Formats: sequence, structure tokens, C-alpha cells
Amino acid sequence: MDKYRHEYKYLIDSGQRAVTLIKARGLMKPDPHAGKDGSYIIRSLYFDDRNDTCFFQNEAGTDPRAKYRIRYYDDDTSFIRLEKKIKRRGMTQKRSCPLTVEEADSLAKGEFPVIISDMPEEKRRLLLELISHGMLPKVIVTYRRIPFIYNAGNVRITFDGDITSSDETSRLLTRDYRQRPVLPPGKSILEVKWDELLPLHIKSMMQLDTLQWSTFSKYYTCRLIGF
Repeated sequence: MDKYRHEYKYLIDSGQRAVTLIKARGLMKPDPHAGKDGSYIIRSLYFDDRNDTCFFQNEAGTDPRAKYRIRYYDDDTSFIRLEKKIKRRGMTQKRSCPLTVEEADSLAKGEFPVIISDMPEEKRRLLLELISHGMLPKVIVTYRRIPFIYNAGNVRITFDGDITSSDETSRLLTRDYRQRPVLPPGKSILEVKWDELLPLHIKSMMQLDTLQWSTFSKYYTCRLIGF
């Protein structure tokens, strides 16, 4: 199981994004999974129960809390993951397992794949959690990410923009669904993640102390439109 990691988020404007993006390029390496332009598109389908427990726990700042989602990148449906993201005391942990296109499509339509005995343990566990909690597909969150990595401290800095929300959950794998922007023009989210120690020169050079720290949740913000 993955360790808990620190995760800080900052709501930044276009000017701050331009400056911090230049600094990130000078300090860190681009994520090798990014495309030629240094970015990729993330498509995530989030689940919640009939009482919208995850939504209201996020609103209340409940600690600990968890979210379930299906995620894939760009238009590549050969690599689809079912993930559980746990937040505890300001740190996060992610558990995940691969899904087939058929399994992901079933879940997006509110149906559950048949759980068989020879499934990998983590996959069986996550699917059983979805069933036992009565989870239903709620919202598709789509955005473009520019990611950077730094080996010392396992640091990852990402710039997330063009964030949109869609309630056409059954169309997740078609990439053809109505999308609504959720942030004001020019705004984006800077995320900084690391294990035990954030190198001081990165914190200093990125001038993180001068930015607006945020509890921004893509799931919560995208669901808020529907409410």
C-alpha cells in the first residue's frame, strides 16, 4: 500500500501561473508520461452514495475521508484505473487497480462488474467497497495537467487548468460529453506533492509562501455546480 504523502494546493491566476511554470521548468524534469507539449488530459469519473456523503464530508472538512474514482489519460483507454484517495490530517494516500474497458463502462453506467475469485486482491477489495457503500457515478471531471517531477523527496508539481464538470457520466469513455468550466477565466490550480521532505530550494524558488493556499477539491467544485 502506498505511503501517505503531503499535498498542498494553490489557486493561482494567469500571471502567477506563467512565473511559477518558468521556475518549475528550470528546477524540475517534465513528467515522462506527458505529451510533446508537456501536458496530458485527465478524465475522472467520481462516485458518491445516494446521500452524497463524500460531497458533504468534503464540505465539512471531515477527517479522515475518502473518494472513489475511475481515471484515464488523454484518449488512452488501454490504461484505466479505479482509485480510492484517502485524506487524513492534510496528507493523502491512493490505492488503485486496473480496469478493463468493459468494467469501466459498466461502472460508468451504474452497473457493477461480476467479482470473481481470481481477481487481484486490491481490485476485489475496491469493487466490494463500491458495492457495500452503495456508490453511484456522479460527475466527470476533466482537465489539462502540466506535470513536473523531482527525485529527491519524490516531489511532484502539477499545473491543472481548463477544469470542467459533466453529469453525462455514462459517456465517460466516449470522450464526447457536455462540459462546463468551473473556474473563472485565467484561474488554475497548482499542486505540490512530496513524501517526507520538500527540498527548501524548491519551496523558496517557487515562492510557495507567497501564493494563496487552497483546500480546492475538483470533485466538490464540479458537483457544486449541480447543487
